[in-house]
Amino acid sequence: MAFQEIVSPKNPKPPHPLHQIAESPTHKLLLKQWLKEEELISARIALKEIRIDATRKEITQLYCFFFLFHSSVLLLLFGAAAAREPHAMCHRSWIPSVCSLICSLAIIWAIRYKTDVESHMEKLLEREKEDVKLLMKCVQELKKKGTEFDLLKEVDALRRAKSLRVETKAVKKWSVRDFVTLFFVAASCLVLGLTRVVLCD
Repeated sequence: MAFQEIVSPKNPKPPHPLHQIAESPTHKLLLKQWLKEEELISARIALKEIRIDATRKEITQLYCFFFLFHSSVLLLLFGAAAAREPHAMCHRSWIPSVCSLICSLAIIWAIRYKTDVESHMEKLLEREKEDVKLLMKCVQELKKKGTEFDLLKEVDALRRAKSLRVETKAVKKWSVRDFVTLFFVAASCLVLGLTRVVLCD
């Protein structure tokens, strides 16, 4: 008499989430899109950081040019005042004063413009970093959950987070850029006073 062995099937181990994603075309496509978008955002972040560094170098060069320009002008005026008649130089002191004022205003405007560009780039960089963090979180959840990852719910949450993101930073009445501008305006006024002293005293 033949006895048929009945083997009770063992509970199969659930496949790894990555295997589940590989077998699901929808989840696989979504993962590829998110990974590609993550690479693009990372590239934009690197590019913005390079631009911010270049802008900061330009601002530093403007700082140095401001002080070097006025120092050179004051030295030249001092030498000219010592070599010529003081009364004639004092009578024409408005000419170098106006030139110095125009140059000062031009440099201050350039500094203000570059600092505004730097601030705008920093805000864009911060948003890009928030986007890539949110995207990395979704990618990790997808890899961890596999096909249990609710596409409609998670993708909708990602879109809402991007579109309804509200900055909760406190509004500042005065910023560092304002103090920098005031400092250079005060320095320009000081240079005008020194020009008058050098030419007339």
